[in-house]
Amino acid sequence: MEMRVNALKERVIYGCICLIVIVLGLCSRAFSEQLPLFVTRHFGDALWGSMVYFMFRVLLVNRKLWIAFMWSLMFSFGIEFSQLYQAEWINSIRATILGGLILGKGFLWIDLVRYTVGITLSYGLDQYFRPKLHRIDK
Repeated sequence: MEMRVNALKERVIYGCICLIVIVLGLCSRAFSEQLPLFVTRHFGDALWGSMVYFMFRVLLVNRKLWIAFMWSLMFSFGIEFSQLYQAEWINSIRATILGGLILGKGFLWIDLVRYTVGITLSYGLDQYFRPKLHRIDK
């Protein structure tokens, strides 16, 4: 029973982190004119990669962190490489706000770097803070 409660609690925590990252990502777009150019160019995609990592943590809460790390990279890279496919039906999905945010518009190799940085930083923060969270929980 305690195992289920801990897993549920972790899912809620990761879900909340995910929502915070989504808000930060949307803010990086909404306030792009007030932010430094480096932040405007790079943080949105890094935050998208971070969000993907934390979504996988919600799904894989009982698995080792590196599994979510690897799935996040594969998913993010898959989405980016899918942008090389430019059929009319998928471009009509990409033309919507949500479709554009999820699927992107066109392939950029630098996005792979940005996703990797966001996922790696999230993984590192997760490794650092997760044991501390468990000590508090006891």
